Order: sequence, then C-alpha cells, then structure tokens
Amino acid sequence: MASIYLIRHGQASFGSDDYDKLSELGCRQAEVTGHYLRDCGIHFDSAYSGALLRQRETAELALSSQPNVVTHTVDDRFDEIRNDEHLKYLLPGLMEKSPALKAIVDRGLSSSKDYQKVIDAVFNYWVSPECNVPQIQSWDDYSGGVKAALSDVIAREGAGKNIAIFTSGGTIATVVAHVLGLGGEQTYQFYEPIFNCSVSQLFYSGDRVSLSYFNDRSFLQERGVTQNESLVTYR
Repeated sequence: MASIYLIRHGQASFGSDDYDKLSELGCRQAEVTGHYLRDCGIHFDSAYSGALLRQRETAELALSSQPNVVTHTVDDRFDEIRNDEHLKYLLPGLMEKSPALKAIVDRGLSSSKDYQKVIDAVFNYWVSPECNVPQIQSWDDYSGGVKAALSDVIAREGAGKNIAIFTSGGTIATVVAHVLGLGGEQTYQFYEPIFNCSVSQLFYSGDRVSLSYFNDRSFLQERGVTQNESLVTYR
C-alpha cells in the first residue's frame, strides 16, 4: 500500500506586507515536522509542493531531515485557493446582503478570527451554484485541477511509495472532501480546522484512494509539553 502525506505549510506572515513567507515560528514548525517524520521512519521517495513560497519553504525545511535527498517537484495546481481574489470580487456583494458580515469587515481584518469568518462566507458562496463571476477562477476549475494533480502524482509514482505533498489548507480540504466523495458545499468543514504543519495521510492502490487520518498535529503538541515550545497555530 502506498501513502501520500498531505502537509500544510508552517505559519505564514499574517498581517505583514508579504503574507507568502514563513514566519520565524513557521520555520520552526517546518523543522519540527521534518524531525517527526524522520524519527517515525517516514522516508519519502518523492515530494511535491505548490509554487507558493510558504509551501516551498516548508518543503525544503522539512525535507532537510530526510536521510536521503528527496526530489522536490513544484506543481502550481497544489497552490492555495485564491482568497485575495475572492475578497476583491465576491465580498462586496456579500456585504450588501449581510449587515453582520459588513460589520466584521468594517472593523478591519487584522483579527485572525474575523478574517476566518469572512473566508467562511466567501468560500461557501464561491462553491455554490449561484456564484458566476468570470473575473475569478471557478470552483470547478480549481477543484478539477487539484484532483487532476493528485491523480497525476499517483500515476507517476506508482505502487509502494511514500510521497509528501506540501500545500495549503484549502487544497488539503479539497483533496480530503474528494477522497470522501463529498462536494464543494461540504469542503469548508475540512478547511477551517487545519493546523499549520499538520499531517494528513492517504493510502492508494491503483485508482483507489482512502483517507487514513486527518490534520494530525500531536507531534507539535508533544513538543510543547516536553520542550516548552508553543508550536500549534491555525494561521
């Protein structure tokens, strides 16, 4: 049985001028994740990531602990959902319909919790049949690309492999929902709770793919207890 490990990037630089880079804590999370994988005997035959800097940086830091050099392939189909695009084109119309949502936005989006509430609203509208905005990537195009990328990895790597995919919360949620046979309207429930550097495992055999576990961050929690490090974050 072959395995794919879906690994979310470490904490990015939320609130800074350049979100798409790891924070100091994000770098530490990626290093600890690499140590955990190595110490558990999880040795990768190959690795993939999206093209975003935070994904590539996480891959490089985590893979540096592997006993052998692991080929790292960048595939932009594993990039994150384009949240900035959604905020620009979808949020204004949603605010007109929802005074509560407008009040959240009017406070500013410096709070991670407020930002997540807005992402909840725009994501669930984006995946709905009512969303028809030509200026943005559609849910069908995005999710179709993610599914195709996963299928291509499985076909390319073949049987008996351990594969790492370093990506983002929305992409992991999309993969998990797809594997479980769920549609876009059920995807957000997997998106919101994903921790930075959490690990989810898929098994595959031929064209059959199944979910082994989801969103494990216990190794980061354990480090917090034994080494007095606070490593568990959502954003």
